[in-house]
Amino acid sequence: MPEINAGDTAWVLASAALVMIMTPGLALFYGGLVRDRNVISTLMHSFFILALVSVQWVVIGYSLAFGPDHFGIIGGLDWVGLHRVGAEPNPDYAPTIPHLAFMAFQMMFAIITPALITGAFAERKRFKAFVFFSILWATLVYDPVAHWVWGVGGWLRSLGALDFAGGTVVHISSGVSGLVAALVLGPRLGFGEKPLEGHNLTLTALGAALLWFGWFGFNAGSALGAGPLAASAFVVTNTAAAMAALTWMFTGWVHQGRPSLAGLCAGAIAGLVAITPASGYVEPGAAIIIGLVAGFVCYWAVYLTKSRFRVDDALDVFGVHGIGGLWGALATGLFATTAVNAAGANGLLFGNPAQLVYQAIAAGSTFVYAAVMTWGILKVLDLVIGIRVEEQEEEVGLDVSQHGELAYRP
Repeated sequence: MPEINAGDTAWVLASAALVMIMTPGLALFYGGLVRDRNVISTLMHSFFILALVSVQWVVIGYSLAFGPDHFGIIGGLDWVGLHRVGAEPNPDYAPTIPHLAFMAFQMMFAIITPALITGAFAERKRFKAFVFFSILWATLVYDPVAHWVWGVGGWLRSLGALDFAGGTVVHISSGVSGLVAALVLGPRLGFGEKPLEGHNLTLTALGAALLWFGWFGFNAGSALGAGPLAASAFVVTNTAAAMAALTWMFTGWVHQGRPSLAGLCAGAIAGLVAITPASGYVEPGAAIIIGLVAGFVCYWAVYLTKSRFRVDDALDVFGVHGIGGLWGALATGLFATTAVNAAGANGLLFGNPAQLVYQAIAAGSTFVYAAVMTWGILKVLDLVIGIRVEEQEEEVGLDVSQHGELAYRP
C-alpha cells in the first residue's frame, strides 16, 4: 500500500488553494474589461461557477472524469458522491497524497474552465441560460475531455498525448467554446460602431496578478508532489509568462504606437496558457521560445478575430486561450524531454516526431468535440429558454436587468 507523504500533501492542498483563487482573480480580470453597467454580471459568472461546479464535481463530475474507464471515453459512476474516494491514496493518480486531496486539486481546474468561457459572451447573455449552460458544459464537455486526457484508460492518454496541467483540457476546450458562443449569440449592440472598452484597468491588472500568482499552483501543483519536477514547472511557468508579456507589449507598441498595460496583462496570461501543457516536460530555454511565440501569435489572433473577422469575442477568450492552448499543445510535442520528466516523452526536437502527431490529434479532437457540443448546448437552450437578453436589457446593462444591483452608486 502506498504511503502518504506529508510534504506532498501539503503542497497539493496549497496548490489547490492557489488554483481556487484564480477564479475570483478571473472575475476581477474580466470585470475591469467590461463597461461599468456590466460589472456585477461579469463577477457573478465566475463566483456562481465556483459554487456550482464545486457541487457538481463532488456529486458526479469527478467520477465521470477520473472514475474507472468505459471505452476510453468516460469514467463510470463508481465514485458518484465521492463514494470510495477517501483518505487513502489512489496509486493510479497520486500515490503519495490522499485521494481526496487529488480530487480537490482537480476540482479547481474543473471550476475555472467554464468560467474562462464567460469572457466571450460578456454583456449579453441571459443569466438563466448561463446557469443551464454552465452545468451542461461542465458535465458534457469538460468531464469527458478530462477523462480522455488524464483519466486512466482515456483514449488520448493511452495514445501518448501529453498535457501536464490543462492545455487541451482547460484552454483549448474553453477557447473554442468561447468562439462558438460569441458566434451563436452574435455581437454586442454597437460592436464595430462605437467604443466598448472596459471601465477599470486597475481591476484588470489586479485580476491578472492573482491569475499569475495562482498559476504556480496550476502548473507546479500538477507535479502532485513537493520535489524537483514542481520546481522545474514553477520556473518555466514564470519564464514563459514574463516572455509573453514582454512580447505582446512590444508587438502592440510597434503596431499601435504605444505600450499598453492591458497588453502586458493579456500577454502574461497568453504565456501562462501556452506553457501549461508543457510545464512539466520542458526546460527554461524552451519556455522562453514558447512565451515569445505565444505573445506574438495570440496578439495577432485577438486582433484578427475582432478587426478582420468581426467576431465579438468580447474579452478575447479564443485568441488567448484557444490559440495559446493550441500553440502550447504543439510546443509540447516539439520541446518535451525526458531529461525533465522521465514519465513524459521526448518531442520532435529530441528525436521523437511521433509526439508532435499525438499532440496534434489531442488538440484537434478537443477542438472539434468542444465546438460541436457547445454549439448543440447553446442551440437547444436558445430554443427552450432563449440565451440572449432583450435589446433594452442590454442597453441598460445586465447588472440592473439581470441582477437588480449596481457596482457603483451615483
